[in-house]
Amino acid sequence: MNKAELSDKLAEKVGLTKKQVDDLLDAFEETVIAALKAGGEVTLTGFGTFSDRRRTARMGVNPQNPSQRIEIPEVVVPKFKAGKALKDALKSS
Repeated sequence: MNKAELSDKLAEKVGLTKKQVDDLLDAFEETVIAALKAGGEVTLTGFGTFSDRRRTARMGVNPQNPSQRIEIPEVVVPKFKAGKALKDALKSS
């Protein structure tokens, strides 16, 4: 399911217009991104937690020249940990 399909389903389910749901999804994305950039996390009880995780710098291999070693820099990546209700819903299906 992509964003447009999600938007259609939500609009149908809660009785809002597609435009209102699109604005809501955009605001949700912006809020989660802002919270993660600030070093926090976003927890939706039962659904899951969005957080950030640092991947430390490490040495790797150049795929075009396997004998050459390259340094892969440290990077911050998003992480999602599913909550109990989501895990249980998927187990029962």
